[in-house]
Amino acid sequence: MLRHIALSTALCEGVWLGYGAFMAERIWTAALAVIGDEILSGRTQDKNVQQIAVWLNAQGIRLAEVRIVPDRTDAIVEAVNILRGRNDYLFTTGGIGPTHDDITVDAIAAALGVGVIVHPEARAMLELHYATRGGLTEARLRMARVPDGAELIANRMSGAPGIRIGNIFILAGVPAITAGMLDALTGTLEGGAPMVARTIGCWVAESEVADILREIERDQDGVAIGSYPFFREGRVGANFVIRATRQSNVDACTEQLVQALRKAGYDPADGGI
Repeated sequence: MLRHIALSTALCEGVWLGYGAFMAERIWTAALAVIGDEILSGRTQDKNVQQIAVWLNAQGIRLAEVRIVPDRTDAIVEAVNILRGRNDYLFTTGGIGPTHDDITVDAIAAALGVGVIVHPEARAMLELHYATRGGLTEARLRMARVPDGAELIANRMSGAPGIRIGNIFILAGVPAITAGMLDALTGTLEGGAPMVARTIGCWVAESEVADILREIERDQDGVAIGSYPFFREGRVGANFVIRATRQSNVDACTEQLVQALRKAGYDPADGGI
C-alpha cells in the first residue's frame, strides 16, 4: 500500500512557515506497548490502539509507534526502555490484574531500577471496592502494587487504579476500563496542537495518482497525505486523508488535490467513498 505519510520537511524539523517567518511547533509523541500473550496468540483482539490514538490526538500528542509484547519480563523491560527513551510518553495496556501472569508492574519496576510497593491509597481503594464482594484477598491485593515512586490513575469502574511513573502510564487491558483511565488523564498531559483531517475518495488505483499525491504534499507545508486503497463492487478505489494541525492547511491541500484529480479526469468525493 502506498502511504504518503512522511511529513513535509518543515513539519519534520518542527517548524511552520507563516507570514514570512518560522515559528517553532513542538511535536509531542507517545508509544504504546500492548502487553499480553493472549493478544499475540489471537485469542483476544486488541481494541485499545484506536481509542488511545484518538484520545492522544485530542491531547495534541501523536501515537508514533505500537509494540505488542509477550508476558515475559525481559521482553517488557526491553520494550519499555526503548519506547520511553525515544518518545515523550509511553502507555502500556494489560498485565496489571490479580493473577500470577500479570507481571507488568514488576517488569516496569525492573526497567526503571526501582522496587515494588503496595500503594496505601490503592490498597484503601480496593478494600472499599471489595468490602461487599468477598473482601480484599492476597490475589486482589496484587492490584495495589506499584513501582516505588508511582502515582495512581483513577479507575471508577473496577476499583483497581492505573499507574503513572515518570513518563510511563500503566493502564488496564480491558478496553472499557482503559477508556475510564484515559478520561481521568484528560487535560493532564502536556501536548501540542491536535491533528485535524479531511478525506477525499476517488474511484482510481492509487498507483495512477501517486505522482499527484507526492507533488501536492511537497507543495503544502505542514501537511501529510495518507492513501488507503480498497476494492469494492468490482472496482478499485482509494481514500486520501489529508492531515495537519491547522484547518486552513488541510482545506488548502484538499482544494489543490480535488482540482488535480478533476484535471486528470477523475471525480473525487468529499468525505471519502
